Amino acid sequence: MSQKKSRGGAAAREDADELSRSPLQAVLLADSFTLKFRPITLERPKVLLPLVNVPMIDYTLSWLETEGVEEVFVFCCAHAQQVKEHLEEAGWTGKPAAREMAVMAVESHDAISAGDALRVMYGRGLINGDFVLISGDTISNMSLKEVLQEHKDRRKKDPLAVMTMIIKHSKPSILTHQTRLGNDEIVMALASETKELLYYEDRADSSHLCVTIDKDILANNPTLQLHNNMEDCYIDICSPDVLSLFTDNFDYQHLRRHFVKGLLVDDIMGYKIYTHEIHSSYAARIDNFRSYDAVSKDIIQRWTYPMVPDVLSFGNCHEMKLHRQGIYKASDVTLSHSAQIGANSVIGNATSIGEQCKISNSVIGEGCSIGKNVLIHGSYIWDNVIIEDGCKVSNSLVCDDVHLRAGAIVEPGCILSFKIKVRKNVVVPAYSKVSLLDKPSNEDSDEELEYADTNSGVTDSAPFSSTRSNADHPTILSEDDDLGASETGTSGVLGYIWASGDTGNLEEWRQSIAPIPKEKLQELQHAVSVDGDVGSEEDLNNRPFEADRDNDSEISVIEDDDYTKFEKEVEETFQRAVDGVHQDNLILEINALRLSYSLQHADCAGAVFYSIMRAALVAAQSTNDSLLKSTADALTKWKDLLRNYTKTVDEEMEILLKFEEMCQEITKEFSPLFSKILPYLYDKEIVSEDAILRWAEEKENADEPDKIFVKQSDVFIQWLKEAEEEDEDDEEEE
Repeated sequence: MSQKKSRGGAAAREDADELSRSPLQAVLLADSFTLKFRPITLERPKVLLPLVNVPMIDYTLSWLETEGVEEVFVFCCAHAQQVKEHLEEAGWTGKPAAREMAVMAVESHDAISAGDALRVMYGRGLINGDFVLISGDTISNMSLKEVLQEHKDRRKKDPLAVMTMIIKHSKPSILTHQTRLGNDEIVMALASETKELLYYEDRADSSHLCVTIDKDILANNPTLQLHNNMEDCYIDICSPDVLSLFTDNFDYQHLRRHFVKGLLVDDIMGYKIYTHEIHSSYAARIDNFRSYDAVSKDIIQRWTYPMVPDVLSFGNCHEMKLHRQGIYKASDVTLSHSAQIGANSVIGNATSIGEQCKISNSVIGEGCSIGKNVLIHGSYIWDNVIIEDGCKVSNSLVCDDVHLRAGAIVEPGCILSFKIKVRKNVVVPAYSKVSLLDKPSNEDSDEELEYADTNSGVTDSAPFSSTRSNADHPTILSEDDDLGASETGTSGVLGYIWASGDTGNLEEWRQSIAPIPKEKLQELQHAVSVDGDVGSEEDLNNRPFEADRDNDSEISVIEDDDYTKFEKEVEETFQRAVDGVHQDNLILEINALRLSYSLQHADCAGAVFYSIMRAALVAAQSTNDSLLKSTADALTKWKDLLRNYTKTVDEEMEILLKFEEMCQEITKEFSPLFSKILPYLYDKEIVSEDAILRWAEEKENADEPDKIFVKQSDVFIQWLKEAEEEDEDDEEEE
C-alpha cells in the first residue's frame, strides 16, 4: 500500500493515517480444538475436510481475500504438516501464489485451545493493528467494510472497545434452531442503542423459561434487547488488546465461554464487546455433522454466493458446471442413461455412475465408482469411493477410499472413516462411526478442548485387519477372508465401531447428518409449547428474566416478530426439505416457527404458498407454458401441506391475497398466469368456492389497480357464481 508522510497535521490525523497504512490482517484458526468430527479428524484436520468437494479452509481464505484482507496467519496445531502442504498445493503459499493476500502458516504443537493459539500469536509479535479472528471452518459472503469502519470509529472514541462480534438472526426456537445447526441455544443481552454485548450464554437451560441477569446490568441499562434468536457467526473484529488479554489471563481457553464471559463480568478493567448484526449476508460455522449437512445444502442452493461450486477453483480442483434444479457436474463424469440425478446434487470429476442408480440431495466426490441399482440419498461420498451394485446409502458420510461390497446398506447417521470396507449385504446400523483407528482412551470428557496430540496425525493407517464385532474386543481377520460372504450386522464391517459414550445412540440424532426422528421433533415442539391451561401461545423470544436481587429498573425486551423474517425462515425450511424430509416433520418445523413468532395459521398459509410458488419459478424455464406446468406439479405435490394451514375461509383467502401480492411485486412472472392458476387452486381444493367469491366481492369497491386479477379471472368467477345459483335453485325445488 502507498504511504504518505503527514507533516504538521493534528495528532488525530496522524493516528488516522497510521491506521490506514496498517495492512488488514486476519488470524485463522486451523484447529477447531473440539472432538466433534472424530474419528475422521484422527487422520485429517477438520479444515481440510471437503465441503461440497472443496476443503473448508479454502472457503474461508477465499472470503478473506475477497474482502481485502492483506495478511492471513493460519495457526496450525494438530496435523500441521497436512495443513501447510495443502496451503502450498492450493496456491495460497509458496512461489506459485500470485495473490494479493499473503498467507503464512504459524505452527505450534503445544497449544491445546484457542486461548493458547492467541497467546502464541502474541508471543510471535505478528499482529500490528486491528485484525479479523476467524476459524477455518467458517463460511461467509458478508462484506467486512462496514463492520471494520464501525469498529475503528468506536475504538477512536473508546479504547476499551476491544472486540466486535458478528451475529445474525437465526432460527428463533429451540426446535428449528436444533434442526438447523444442532447447537445449544444462545441467549444474548444487548444495549439497545449501542449494541454493546451485556450478557452471553451459549448453554442456555431451555427447561426454564427465564434468564438470570445481574442487577448492575439492569441498573445501568434501563432498556436492553434480550435475544434467543441470534446466531454467533464466530467472526470477530479484534483490537491487539485481545491478544494481550489472553496472555495476561492463562485461564482463558475457550473464545466465548472464558474470554467473552470473562470480560463481561470483569468490572475492574472495563473492556467492552460490541456486536454487529448482518441481515442479507451469509455466515455460519461448521461445528458438528448436522451443521456440516446444513451448510452444504446452503452452498448447493447458492445462499453463499459467490462461495459456490461453479465459482470456486483451487489447486487441482476441477471445474464444476451448474445445471437445472441445483445439479452440479464436473466435465469428466460417466453417467449411465438410466441413472437419475435428483435436485441439489453434486457429482465430482472422473466419477462413474451405473445403470438405474438414483442419487438425490447428495454430494459425490472425485474418482468414485458407483455400480448398478445404487440408491444414495442425503449423503456425502468423498473421493475414490467404490460402491458396488445394489447398495443403499442414506443420510450418511462416507470418507475417501471406502469400499462397499454389493448389497451393502448404510443406514442414516453413519460415519465411515477412511479406507473402511463393508462386506457384501452387510447392514451398517444407524449412527455407527467406523474407523481403522481405535477410539482413544484418553479423550477429554468435557469435549471442549481437543488436546493436540501430534501423534494423532496418522497418515499411514493401521493394517486393514481389524473389525469391531458385537463383542467387547476386536476380531482379527486376514486379507484372505472371503469378502463376498453374505453377512449381516457390524461383524461384516472391517474397522473399529466406535461406541457413542455413556448415552449410547440416544443423543446421536442431535448432531447427526440424519434427519431428526419424528418423535424427537414432537418432543422438542412440546418443549416450546406452553401448557394447554394457559390458553395462549408464548413467544420464546419474550422470555422473562430475573435479577439477582430486587430491582426497580424498567426493562424493555425488544420483540422481533417481523413477518418478512418469518416468511424467509419458512422458505429456507421448505427449500431444505423439498427432497429429503418427511412432510410431517416439515409441518412440525413450520409450526414451531409460528409459535416463535406468535403468528396464526393464515400467516403460515401465505408463507408456505409463497415458498411453493418460488420453488416452481426456480424449476421452470423462461416460457409461460413451462412455468404453468412447474406450478401445477408443485401444487400437486404440496397440496396436502397447504391444506394443513387452510382450515377456514380466512386462511384460504390469505393464499389469494398472497398470490396477488406476488404477481404485483415479488414474482411478476406469475402475473399473466393468475387466471389459469386460480382454477387449479380450486380444482385441487386448496381454496374453496366461498373463499374465491368472497375475495371477488371484497374487491368490488377497491381501486382499479387492485381489481386487475379479479377482472383477469372474471370468466371463472362468473362460472362459480352461476354454479352457486344453480345449487340454490335445486335446494329450493327440493
